[in-house]
Formats: sequence, C-alpha cells, structure tokens
Amino acid sequence: MAVVTQHSALSTQHSPGFTLQGCDTSGSMARWGTLHTAHGVVETPVFMPVGTQATVKALAPDDLRDLGAQIILANTYHLYLRPSVETVAALGGLHRFMRWDRPLLTDSGGFQVFSLADRRKLTADGVIFSSHLDGSRHTFTPHTVMRAELLLGADIIMTLDECTPADSDHAYNVAALGRTHRWAAQCLAAFSELRQQRNDWPNPAPMLFGIVQGATFLDLRAESAAALAALDLPGYAIGGLSVGESKEQMHTVLEQTTPLLPASKPRYLMGVGSPEDLFECIARGVDMFDCVLPTRLARNGALLTRQGRIPIKSTRYALADRPIEEGCACYTCRNFSLAYLNHLYRAEELLAYRLNSIHNVYFMVNLAKEIRAALIAGEFATLRAAFLADYKVADRAADAAQRAARIASIQRKA
Repeated sequence: MAVVTQHSALSTQHSPGFTLQGCDTSGSMARWGTLHTAHGVVETPVFMPVGTQATVKALAPDDLRDLGAQIILANTYHLYLRPSVETVAALGGLHRFMRWDRPLLTDSGGFQVFSLADRRKLTADGVIFSSHLDGSRHTFTPHTVMRAELLLGADIIMTLDECTPADSDHAYNVAALGRTHRWAAQCLAAFSELRQQRNDWPNPAPMLFGIVQGATFLDLRAESAAALAALDLPGYAIGGLSVGESKEQMHTVLEQTTPLLPASKPRYLMGVGSPEDLFECIARGVDMFDCVLPTRLARNGALLTRQGRIPIKSTRYALADRPIEEGCACYTCRNFSLAYLNHLYRAEELLAYRLNSIHNVYFMVNLAKEIRAALIAGEFATLRAAFLADYKVADRAADAAQRAARIASIQRKA
C-alpha cells in the first residue's frame, strides 16, 4: 500500500496556482500549463477520473497511479451523507482516507441541484435536500458547503451553484444565475473566514474555483464570467453543459465564454469528457475535464479505441486473440486478449469491470497527455484532424436518450 504523506508534495518553490506555459499557434484557443497544488503538480490539459464516493468505480488507487491519473474527483454531497465529512476529517482527510497521495478536487453538490431536482428545495440561502438514502433533510448553504469541503481537504474545492436544465427558459436562468453569483461571493467570504478561524484543516492550501452558469444563453454566460472573474478566484469552471443541449450548442457556449475568463487562470469544463470532446473543447480554450463516461462505459461493456467504441460482449470477439488496441500500454492491453475480456464480461465476472475500467480510464488520461505533447510540439491541429478523421463518434441521439434515461432513473430512485 502506498504511504500517504500529508502535504509532502507541496513545492517549496511554487505556491498553489496556475502557470500558463503556451498557446496553440494554429488558430485554435488551445493551451497548456501547470497547476501547482498541495499534493503535486497537474499538467494541463488534463482528464480527471471521477471518484464520487471516494473511489473511482472498480479501481484501486494503485491502478490510478499506474495508468497515469494526475488528479481525481470526489463529491461533497455524497460524502456529506455517507460516511460524513466529519468522519473523513477525523480519519485525516480525504487523501488519507482513500489512500490517494496526488491532487483531489471536490464538487460542491451543485450538480445534485439538477439531478435530484425532485428531492430539493431552493431558497435564497441555499438548497434543502431530502437525502436519497433515507429521506432525512439537509441544508446546503455557502457556509456549510465550504466547511464540508475544507473538512474533506481537497486541493481544489468548488463554490455552491445551481446547475439548470438545458430546456429551462431565460427568465428562470436569470434568477438561478443571481443565486449562483450570490452564493459564489458568500462561499469566498466563508472560505476565508473558516480558514482564519483555524489552521488545522486537512489541506493547508486549498484553491476555491467558481462556476460559470447560464445554460445556453450567451448573454447570461457573459454576465456570469464577468461576475465570477471579479472575485479573482484561483480558477474557473464552466458548468451546466452536457445536460441535454447539443454538442453544437456546447461548442458555441465555450467559444463565447472562455475568452471572457482570465487567461492566467485554469478553465475547467465540468462533466464533459468523451474523446472527441477533449479535442473540440481544448480547441476552445478548456484546460481541465472530468467525466464518469470511461468507467460507466466499462461497466456496460463498451471499450474505447481510436476508431470508436467496441462492444466487448459481442460474439465477434469470442476468439479474438489480440488486445483491445494494438500499441496501447495499459495493463489490460499488455496482458489480456479481447477473447478473455469477452469471456469475463459475458460470465459477469467482477474482474471484467476492473480490466475494462483500467483500459478506458487509461485511454482518456493519456489522450489528454498526448494532446498536451502535441500542443508543445506545435502539432495539435494535425493530431486533432487525424484523430477525428478515424474516430467514429457514438450515436449522439442515442447518447442523449441514454443521458435522459439516467437522469430519470436517478430521480425515480431518489
């Protein structure tokens, strides 16, 4: 087991923050940089695997280290309910609790405002949730969310926000944006106040990121970017995308929004991360991505390749004595054939989920690293064109229907 030494990776030469190192010269808004945190350096562009409940599904921390993950996510709402942020703090903070010695980011629960809409009530002060576990009521305010995230001890923590549905109208988004901006300012005040009150939080140097909202309304996105930039936060996320809008709408929002954010601060696109998204959104100025897609696909038998997804349960792979993808250096491809993976998945063996997840997460993490290397070499445009020419994008209509079904399922179970 890896030894987790709290804060040992904090550089003595760099305080936490972002350094923009270069920009694409071929006409896109792509760029690369480094983000210094209390637990190490993150090189951008970066894909961040999602570990909602302090675990990336089916993977151990050693798996994540071996496949090259620089930073992973956890969710404050879920950890607040189970096992509780106080429990995590009593056990040394999230890094020690989950035995992860690299950077961590925690979301604030803002996405659950969207995904658990029928189990929450919005107020001027915050959100009242009815727990999806036992029905108990819990109030999330900027102050309680900042306290919770500080107790967890992530390197990057997010402000409380309201993520609105893609089909919500302009008037509703005006009101929601007012809440998001008010809560962001209150989060910053609470963040500063709480850190002044005590100096023994699990993380000595967390960074607070704000979240730009506004659905697909460009005037509201511009307003949100300006309001949050005025708070002079260490970084900025773009939220409220990949919630039902088209890819074209998402691209337009990014094209209009990223130039309005401070160039010297990292830009994080929340919940977006298919292979084609990395290229298209990096080209529009995004530095950081997270998404559950690689592990969700893995559990459902879809494996990522440079030509598109392959359905491992298909009988066409029953005798395929070759890896998922020739040249892939992940543990799964170095050791196992498609035929074996086909057998494991069809037999519903638990190892199938681990091996599939190792490959898919490796694919996404290292695709981001490949894009970074191409940017540095001045070859981003060439790599982008070649990859997108070969990659078969999944059926967007089917993906949208599956996304809607997942959201409906979450709401029914809640």
